[in-house]
Amino acid sequence: MRFVLGSDHAGFRLKKILADHLIADGHEVSDVGTHSEEPVDYPIFCAAAARVVVGGDADLGIVLGGSGQGEAISANKVHGVRAALCHDETTARLARNHNNANVLSMGARFVAPELAITILDVFIEATFQGGRHVPRLDEIAAIESEECSGG
Repeated sequence: MRFVLGSDHAGFRLKKILADHLIADGHEVSDVGTHSEEPVDYPIFCAAAARVVVGGDADLGIVLGGSGQGEAISANKVHGVRAALCHDETTARLARNHNNANVLSMGARFVAPELAITILDVFIEATFQGGRHVPRLDEIAAIESEECSGG
């Protein structure tokens, strides 16, 4: 699979750990920044990662910061992204099963590296269940379209 990763300075170290894990598992990884622990604002990096996913150059995205909250919000501003803030295996599984999430967000100040790897693996392995969840995603897409068209 192809992954794109983006983070601010708080997520930088965890991003490196997750990238190494993905590469070791045979996945393709691109990194849209940041590339150091020098303080930066996260929105530009999270939106950049989200745009790579929507553009089709990555199958899934990962955005990381201190809490992961602002990172998910920023990624979700990109039309077509369904970013989910996950802090355990259950939220990661449900994000994919129910919401067909295409971007995983985590907070490096709240999720230890070992747990982050587990969360990532669950996120990757889980699949969209379809069924009763499809109409809900259609409703979300309709809201997104309304907002983009000025609605």
